[in-house]
Amino acid sequence: MNGPAPTDDLCSRGAVDLADAVRRGSVTAEAAVAASLSRIEAVDDALKAFITVAAEQALASARAADEQRAQGRVLGPLHGVPVAIKDLTATAGIRTTFGAVRHRDHVPIESEVCVERLVKAGAIVLGKTNTPEFGFGAVCTNAMQGPTANPWNLALTSGGSSGGAAVAVTTGMVPLAHGTDFGGSVRTPASFCGCVGLRPTPGLIPDPSRKLAWNTLATHGILARSVEDAALMLAVMAGAHPKDPTSHAARGWKMPRPDRLGSRDPRSFRIASSPTLGDAFRIDPEVRAAFEAADGVTARHFETARRAHPDCREAVQAFKTLRAAHSWAGFRELLAVGEDDLGPSFVWNVKEGRSITAQDHLEAETARSRVYRVFADFFADHDILMLPAASVLPFPNAQGEVTSIDGVECETIIDYLAPTFIISLVGYPALSLPALWTDDGRPFGVQLVGRPYEEDALLGAARHLQEVAGFRHRWPERSG
Repeated sequence: MNGPAPTDDLCSRGAVDLADAVRRGSVTAEAAVAASLSRIEAVDDALKAFITVAAEQALASARAADEQRAQGRVLGPLHGVPVAIKDLTATAGIRTTFGAVRHRDHVPIESEVCVERLVKAGAIVLGKTNTPEFGFGAVCTNAMQGPTANPWNLALTSGGSSGGAAVAVTTGMVPLAHGTDFGGSVRTPASFCGCVGLRPTPGLIPDPSRKLAWNTLATHGILARSVEDAALMLAVMAGAHPKDPTSHAARGWKMPRPDRLGSRDPRSFRIASSPTLGDAFRIDPEVRAAFEAADGVTARHFETARRAHPDCREAVQAFKTLRAAHSWAGFRELLAVGEDDLGPSFVWNVKEGRSITAQDHLEAETARSRVYRVFADFFADHDILMLPAASVLPFPNAQGEVTSIDGVECETIIDYLAPTFIISLVGYPALSLPALWTDDGRPFGVQLVGRPYEEDALLGAARHLQEVAGFRHRWPERSG
């Protein structure tokens, strides 16, 4: 990398600032896009954040945006702002591979709705960020690209599966990146790389192309360098869609301006914290130490802060069963064609669901219902729950899967995601916020959880910590 921060001022600007500069005319969309493309060219050979860079299309779109502004037309709140889209999500005219060799030449003719909304708001899509095959894997790698390197140490992982998006944002290639999150695929890379990662309430960002329309385990998400930038991107993508039944509750939902987050004094939020949700999962000692340090800082900035947690004893097995069932339902046809060109992590994840019965599935849904109601009771007395955003710190790419935590062998290769997938199970919005860096330079993020559809309060609490506690993005100081 070329030093700790981008040398081009445009690459170091956040989305809110850059959008305002384009709107005022002090910066052109073409200049913003050209700066991002130059940054990608300068640093991405080592980092491998992108699978596809659509430079010509992006520059053409930027010039068109500048022409429209010259005619007095501003497309929307992201007019001229470069963004990146995770390569699991369809983009019209831009190659979308899903991280799979089978789809290396796939170019969709239509974009998914969340991408359409970004473009309608004036965002310029620069390309597609790296992901493990079909989004399954602890390391962000596939047969075509990767592994995506952690910008704080190139030997370490960026996390999966939105690792490319997290790295692109953290290093200034783009101010905003789209991600997806099933069990933690936005929040884990955000923690590993040191940026903001937001998984909103399922349905808030609609997904009308989803095979299982009522599925709320997975959702689109956001990676940014600041809470305000994440709020701006969410405001653009959120809203109901007639073909997504989980989005109907978002009808009429409106995100306030990024500079007006939170409808009350954030110090008055009742904060609960727990390192393991009552031993629902294991964490490495380094994570525990980092969390304790972050918790100590956090407690000083809220009037009510205490150790408390909802009962999550049933959550882990319920999620594992449902994830396996959904993976088998969604991807078993790919295995039927053959496994020779498919990675072992993807194959394992899909095959985990082949023996699950209808009774298994219904029992898991019943347990999920109980845990959800426990969370509802808990959040009647608390506004924000804080826990680690990951059970481990960034580990070597060469390691592959996480097979043990604190010296204890894991039952499965997804056990390390328990801090995030428990929250996915109940469908509460969550945000990973960079809290501190270890002595050897590895980032650690705390996960803040709020009530469904109360992203305003969640983002307000996160911004408070960003401003008063210094829980914020930093430019990587080294690359290996």
